[in-house]
Amino acid sequence: MHPMQTLALYHLKGGVGKTAAAVNLAFLAARDGYPTLFWDLDPQGAGSWYLECEPGQSVDADKLIKGKLAVGRLVRPTRFDNLSLMPADFSLRYLDILLRKVQGQDALKRLLAPFREMFTLVVLDCPPSLSHLAANIFAAADAVAVPIVPSHLSVRAFEIVHREYKALGHKPRRLHPFFSMVDRRRRLHNSLLAETPRRLKRRMDTVIPYASVIEQMGEERAPLGAFAPRHPAALAYESLWQDLRGRMGEFA
Repeated sequence: MHPMQTLALYHLKGGVGKTAAAVNLAFLAARDGYPTLFWDLDPQGAGSWYLECEPGQSVDADKLIKGKLAVGRLVRPTRFDNLSLMPADFSLRYLDILLRKVQGQDALKRLLAPFREMFTLVVLDCPPSLSHLAANIFAAADAVAVPIVPSHLSVRAFEIVHREYKALGHKPRRLHPFFSMVDRRRRLHNSLLAETPRRLKRRMDTVIPYASVIEQMGEERAPLGAFAPRHPAALAYESLWQDLRGRMGEFA
């Protein structure tokens, strides 16, 4: 039995394909036999929507942080084998404020600790913000995968994340950037892929394309592997998962 690891999908910038990647990676891990928990930390709840879950009763985030609410009670099954879900809840929009009242940056890590007996992998779909919640995510995650659209603004946002991650005392090698929503018809996209900025030299080789089938996940309410497993975009997520497995070590 592998020890539990935590993978965060995070970026300071929104609109980079973060949630689609998180859902597909969680699905692929579960498919490969790893009991997986997908925690939708983004109040928008797109990941929960993809996995066919409607918001349930409101979560008392204050009780959750103080340990007065058993975090396991929030877990729900999905229709996919080995894949469980902690759905988004709009009340969690105050989570960042509540975490500021807790000393240190390990509150989220402590919340995840009870899951070690149940899951091999926890995938966190994170809101796009640089906040106290982000600091807790950095402390809790064994690896942080960062999707980057090949644009100067997206690369600049990653540089900010890299700087903040390092300033908080974490090893930058745990940051795993990859290009996402790549449109080969765009000159800038091709240019940045050909001449990768210095800060992205350790990026993963996999490139996630811009594809309408990824948007179709919202219609199908399912990961690509469930309805279009042979599509090039689905195969790209497969490659991304295999790369992350190797980098995280325990899944190799």
